[in-house]
Amino acid sequence: MSEVLDWAREENLQPAPITVDIWKKLPEEFCRLVEVVNGEAVRAESPSRQHQKAARRIADLIETAAELHMGRYNDGCLDIDTDFDVLLWELPRATIRRPDVALFDCAPSELRPLPASKVKLVVEIISPGTERVDTADKLAEYALAGIPWYWIVYVVDNDVAAIETYVLDHVLNQYRPHQKLERSDEITPVDLPIAIKVDWKRLTQLAR
Repeated sequence: MSEVLDWAREENLQPAPITVDIWKKLPEEFCRLVEVVNGEAVRAESPSRQHQKAARRIADLIETAAELHMGRYNDGCLDIDTDFDVLLWELPRATIRRPDVALFDCAPSELRPLPASKVKLVVEIISPGTERVDTADKLAEYALAGIPWYWIVYVVDNDVAAIETYVLDHVLNQYRPHQKLERSDEITPVDLPIAIKVDWKRLTQLAR
């Protein structure tokens, strides 16, 4: 607590809003620790082992589905990644979020932050202290950015217990609930944005 009191001085306030141009010049070590919300740097919480494992396994499931989709339909290139920067909007002040998992149209690695217009699905995993941000703030922001699909993942104890899926209503620029997936002994199919098989056995015993 005393460290915070020592830090809380006027000279330590962020001197100006962070623009995309400024963000590109900031050290990568700093960018990995924060998100940018309306030009202000917001510290990103360090995820637990269960959080990280859930993100990796969900990313694996979606990547497998994306490879099958591309092989079957040949309608474009899809990629999947975890914990990377997505530009939701640049004006009037930049907002850059770091989704836990995202499915997006293939893009050169030097295109960073990735524009939201390329993203088809974002996944956020609830952590202690992030529920309001993930279920309210990001729910609104990702919709305003035009991202078609949003998944919110709930981890209970050491397992993924449920996944809430949302689809964008393009008229209202808001998400509406699509499907709630709950832990099962069987594989649960999800049809959109691509056909994904949620293998619940892969989403248990996250930390060993």
